[in-house]
Amino acid sequence: MKKIAILGGKGMLGSDLAKLAKSTDYEVLIFDLPEFNITRDADIRNAVSNADFIVNCAAYTAVDKAETEREACRSVNALAVESLAKSAKNKYLIHISTDFVFGDESENILSENDMPKPLSWYGSTKLEGEKLLQASDCRNAIVRLQWTYGTHGVNFISKLLEAANRNPKLKVVGDQTGSPTWTADAARAIMCLIKNQTEGLYHFADNGYASRYEVAKFILLEKKIDKEVSSCSSADFPTPAKRPKNSRFNCSKIDGVLDFKRPSWQESMSEFLRQI
Repeated sequence: MKKIAILGGKGMLGSDLAKLAKSTDYEVLIFDLPEFNITRDADIRNAVSNADFIVNCAAYTAVDKAETEREACRSVNALAVESLAKSAKNKYLIHISTDFVFGDESENILSENDMPKPLSWYGSTKLEGEKLLQASDCRNAIVRLQWTYGTHGVNFISKLLEAANRNPKLKVVGDQTGSPTWTADAARAIMCLIKNQTEGLYHFADNGYASRYEVAKFILLEKKIDKEVSSCSSADFPTPAKRPKNSRFNCSKIDGVLDFKRPSWQESMSEFLRQI
């Protein structure tokens, strides 16, 4: 039985990936805090030593804190990826990245060939991690995800529903556009890459695009929550780290690897909301 080591395996994506991998006859090895620290080389060597495949879901994701906790963020998102590539050089590694490597404000559909332009330190460190991995001898695939949500973690859906319980009215940014992506769908894509051991840089997201405001209206309607919600600008919610306004991914490259058709974001979100 082939073994998959999932670094960050207790998180939102890692949990869904572990569940799917186990159901398809892989032995799953889960590594996560506090026992596992990706910034420790010994922990990395131990994690990858008995695995056939490695999926790195571990990341420093406190986007706003990263602006001041720069060394901690870079050590996880960049330097640890370089160390991981060295330890996994004879194996197949999938590394998870993000739409935060972009800072585009157009309505262009972004492919893997488009020039990254991160607006935040978090995005910069994720891009550095990509480059360090690409420069290594490790067989790898990098998968950029965006707007992910799932059962095991805090996300836009959980934050919105919590806000709806506390506030009579809601304001949601309307100038950030992308594709809400269920981690269960991302896990399926990752398993396809493992099956084919395909290398390279890939974008993955559920199909279709919407603003955060449009997504919020969809969630409230699906959950039958009668709440007034209005659209606002990102400038109305200033944060230490800037968010990309355009996260429209072109996913045609990974479509050639998948053994399923990417569902629309509405279809997946409806199913997820029914489950919770």
